[in-house]
Amino acid sequence: MKLYVRLFGSPAHECITTLFYEVDEQLCAIPKHPEARLWPSEVVTLGLLHALKGVGNRALYRWLTRDYRPLFPQLPERPRLFRLFTTHQDWTQVFLAAPTVLGALTPRGSR
Repeated sequence: MKLYVRLFGSPAHECITTLFYEVDEQLCAIPKHPEARLWPSEVVTLGLLHALKGVGNRALYRWLTRDYRPLFPQLPERPRLFRLFTTHQDWTQVFLAAPTVLGALTPRGSR
């Protein structure tokens, strides 16, 4: 049986979409580099998923490519993606510290 991340009973792809929306609302003014495949908000969203999922780099990349490739069709190769995480880590840290983002992602079904 597969274990899916759930947000108030919705499937993981809806959780990821909601997370992306929140990140993009904050970073929408940051332009995409002409040669970049991903927008900064996509990189930060993926970085947040990496932090929240709590798995290694290869496991995260397999999970993304296997289950969520349609959400991120321009996903670069694994080494490039993790270099992007390094260059965007300051923005990702801001979202990890923000209580509204974590509050929206924390499963609270056990209250």
